[in-house]
Amino acid sequence: MAVDPIRLSAPVEHDGVSDRVAIEEPLEIRVRGEALAVTMRTPGHDEELALGFLYGEGLIAAAAPAGPPPDLEANTVDVDAQLRFDPGRRRFYTTSSCGVCGKGALDEVAVHAPQLPDGPQVARALLADLPERLRQPAFEATGGLHATGLFDPTGALLIVREDVGRHNAMDKVVGRALLDGFLPLHGHVLCVSGRLSFELVQKAAVAGAPILVGVGAPTSLAVELAADRAMTLCGFARQGDVNVYTGAQRVREEEP
Repeated sequence: MAVDPIRLSAPVEHDGVSDRVAIEEPLEIRVRGEALAVTMRTPGHDEELALGFLYGEGLIAAAAPAGPPPDLEANTVDVDAQLRFDPGRRRFYTTSSCGVCGKGALDEVAVHAPQLPDGPQVARALLADLPERLRQPAFEATGGLHATGLFDPTGALLIVREDVGRHNAMDKVVGRALLDGFLPLHGHVLCVSGRLSFELVQKAAVAGAPILVGVGAPTSLAVELAADRAMTLCGFARQGDVNVYTGAQRVREEEP
């Protein structure tokens, strides 16, 4: 279900004209009434965000109800789930620009995900074209949101979410895929509208996606993690071209 881009933005006045800016508000994620995480996000699809976040942290392995419905006025969502392990004193706070902020040690961001399977082979030209297939109406209205899209190997867009935080957009897609029974994403491709950071590779790996494509550049740690998990990582996907940093065996070159 799509969200009206007007609901993701707020009117502002500047230089004598009216404009719209992306909404950024905190969301407190609770599990059976206990506060676990706070993230700065764009309201909408908060149940998906909570489930995707918990799945990416290894705290749940299956979908769980997030009811009663999220309290949008109080900016809270409560998930009724039995956690896989007790996070103890560990609590999370993430800004809209960082998916791993506040974690005190490297072992807390280590990815506990198996090596990815062979997965599909996808033509290089199709990978380069995926960002053009992302539907981003809220970005077009504000210029201030990131997007993540889930595609099948033919390039058909299955799920797309927008958010002021790139990691939130990814969590919302993973949460929706969890609810729809798509996980692990072994036969799918993820595409993000910005740079390829460590936390996006981490989340994609945990979700089982063998291919991750981004419009922007990867970081060194993102490339290192993708290689370690046998993921195909592609950056600078724009204007009919794409750089393949790891996992080139899944990229099918066109015949000359």
